[in-house]
Amino acid sequence: MEQRTISMQPGEAVLSNTTSVQAAQVQAVEAKASLPRITVKNLNCYYGKTQAIQSVSLDILPNQVTALIGPSGCGKSTFLRTLNRMNDRVAGWRVEGSVMLDGADIYARSVDVVQLRCKVGMVFQRPNPFPMSIRDNILYGPRLHGERNQARLDEIVERTLTQAALWDEVKNSLNKSAFDLSGGQQQRLCIARVLAVEPEVILMDEPCSALDPNSTFRIEQLLAELESRFAIVIVTHNLQQAARVSERTAFFLKGELIECSDTADLFSNPRDKRTEDYVQGRFG
Repeated sequence: MEQRTISMQPGEAVLSNTTSVQAAQVQAVEAKASLPRITVKNLNCYYGKTQAIQSVSLDILPNQVTALIGPSGCGKSTFLRTLNRMNDRVAGWRVEGSVMLDGADIYARSVDVVQLRCKVGMVFQRPNPFPMSIRDNILYGPRLHGERNQARLDEIVERTLTQAALWDEVKNSLNKSAFDLSGGQQQRLCIARVLAVEPEVILMDEPCSALDPNSTFRIEQLLAELESRFAIVIVTHNLQQAARVSERTAFFLKGELIECSDTADLFSNPRDKRTEDYVQGRFG
């Protein structure tokens, strides 16, 4: 068999090695980007003797909106609050199983809960601006964590209000009370306040339930813009909203996760009869 000898100049070898390293780095970044931001395994939650969550396992993926749906009292808000330990101070609260954020157990004793809630921020059902100016609402978190550079603080205010689609509406009234804003504006301010501490995951507990249709539309537009940078989990009773804003949907019933899949599949071809009954409006 004829043997072929391929000659390579030194510079070509270096270029080849560099290209291989760059390709490996790209593959590593892509692999990391596909990993769940949060992994929940065999989660059981209790309020005293009452079990609210039963053996739930669920991955929260990056750069996507995951919607949690189900009838009232099914455990979806309780589950959401386990993802940043918001229930820790509730009397009788107890958790079994694991909730891992980027591979680290958030319920480990060594975890700083304040730091955790910077990484996993939360927007509540009703807007809850602090009784202070628009600017000070945004800067509350950064100042709490030691930021004192005025130029940096000014940048945070403009950047986060822009991200929350609120900057053009309030840039000339930053020193006014946050209570002067409309309900929809207050909710976007609360989202900007979460963004100010540079989270990795954003939790939203029915963020549009107290808003008018126009404000709801603005929040949904905002979700579409934010999902390219964050993992977002939203609890909603509005099935049409879940279909509009999410890539994945999880259906909860009586504290159990019945199924989770791509949103289009779950609504058009649910695997479980209970899911089908719920999305078809037969109960709930």
